[in-house]
Amino acid sequence: MNKLFTTIFAVAVSFATVSSQAQELKGDAKAGETKNAMCIGCHGIKGYQAAFPEVYKVPMISGQGAKYISSALNAYRKGERKHPTMRGVAESLSDQDIADLAAYYSASGVVSGAELPAKPVNEPSAEVQALLGKANCASCHGANFSKPIDPSYPKLAGQHSDYLFVALKAYKTENNPKVGRGNAIMGGMAKQYTNAELKMLAGYISSVEGELKTVPQSRFR
Repeated sequence: MNKLFTTIFAVAVSFATVSSQAQELKGDAKAGETKNAMCIGCHGIKGYQAAFPEVYKVPMISGQGAKYISSALNAYRKGERKHPTMRGVAESLSDQDIADLAAYYSASGVVSGAELPAKPVNEPSAEVQALLGKANCASCHGANFSKPIDPSYPKLAGQHSDYLFVALKAYKTENNPKVGRGNAIMGGMAKQYTNAELKMLAGYISSVEGELKTVPQSRFR
């Protein structure tokens, strides 16, 4: 019995070590630039709109945190984020591909020495401030919504408001095979709000100065 327990424990430790190593793969931005053919058709065109599950601008990912990009792609790959197109893309990527793409986009369009204010210059209305305080959004995403407390959380400031609205609603969606995001923490937060309130939050956060950009792909590769 002790021998069996030891074997099981060893396998578990080995699996955990492999998983940890996979999560800590070092990304190569140069390599990522050669692997982004499936990304640039949407994320490399300013103002490009998706039509599923509704019409909205695809998110700006240049300047986004590398660990968040990795986390999001892995969530699509596992089906925790239910978006057929993004899941298809993510399933085609290896762990190293994801690390390389994350490294590339986290550095894409970044201006050296640029520093955002600690708090947004344009302050929210009293109504929006109350909504932000309801789920204490700044406690995770930072007071300026660009410095999340955990690098696997996204930068939000300046992101397209229609995308933010669709993303927030997705956390409220249940029992839909093609739409939804399976994150218990964000699900609990989003479900506190009506859709009208989520739209107000998205509108304000998108108005805050941020680091996110759409960097058009050069015609020369």
